[in-house]
Amino acid sequence: PAPPLLLPAVEVRADAATTALREACAAAVADMLQIRPEDVVVVADGASPGERFGAGDVGDLRGFGVDVTLRFDGRMVPGGRTVPPAHALGAWLLDQAGFQGTRVGVGPADLGRLVGDLPTPLGILAMGDGSARRSVKAPGYLDEAAAPFDAGVAQALSSGDAAALAGLDPDEGRRLLAAGVPVWRAVGCALAGRTVTTGRLHHDAAPFGVGYLAASWVVA
Repeated sequence: PAPPLLLPAVEVRADAATTALREACAAAVADMLQIRPEDVVVVADGASPGERFGAGDVGDLRGFGVDVTLRFDGRMVPGGRTVPPAHALGAWLLDQAGFQGTRVGVGPADLGRLVGDLPTPLGILAMGDGSARRSVKAPGYLDEAAAPFDAGVAQALSSGDAAALAGLDPDEGRRLLAAGVPVWRAVGCALAGRTVTTGRLHHDAAPFGVGYLAASWVVA
């Protein structure tokens, strides 16, 4: 998930729900880094087709009320591009985990080609939220279809079902304000024909009316 509240500076006051989410995301990233990838692809919405983020690029969360700048890869340099918030939060998670390798940021449309171009072992850090219509106080108000939709995604993540992710309905995802659907579909398509040897669902909750799912896969 990529809620701005992942960053403690945005949250300001500690909350048990966001603390649990942060711990789950950290656990998922730690699982990914156990394969010792030299490169990690951060895939999230917000990048244009063909656009790649890398060394020197930066993200900021000023749009969320905090004057915080986050480096994407390496030190910040003058003239670096501004990465979307979800990519910046992905980079922050990698920083917290101590990842020292190369990072490449892309949008969903470019994940498949990049997976084919980069050497293995390769890490993929996919950032995206579930439905924002899980309760009456949710950003999109309550839709009774939201919880079952997110439950289907959770089942696919826990069982390592890449085909189920690839087959998610994009129209239903948009209707339910499930921002992660394009990213999940891209991951499913990029891993078509591969075997998920280990699938772990670390988190499945909607404390603010938005579905937050954190999982890790090891793929043969």
